[in-house]
Amino acid sequence: MSFINPNALDDLARRLADSLPESVRSFGRDVEGNLKALLQAQLAKLDLVSREEFDVQAALLSRTQATLATLEARLAELEAKLSPP
Repeated sequence: MSFINPNALDDLARRLADSLPESVRSFGRDVEGNLKALLQAQLAKLDLVSREEFDVQAALLSRTQATLATLEARLAELEAKLSPP
């Protein structure tokens, strides 16, 4: 599951690599690649969902809440009709 934009991950790895001391940065692309791999591994351990999955679940929750509100109103009407005068 891809839950982060690969370009954002590349940018973060690049910024982290740029923040390292010059002596470490001399290893070049290896450092950036290793940082990217480390970030991917750590992010994979997190319990995250994709934005698409989140949006689907949010829409489902919204529809469920609307249905529940409708059913609650209907139940209140039926209870009112059945209650003694």
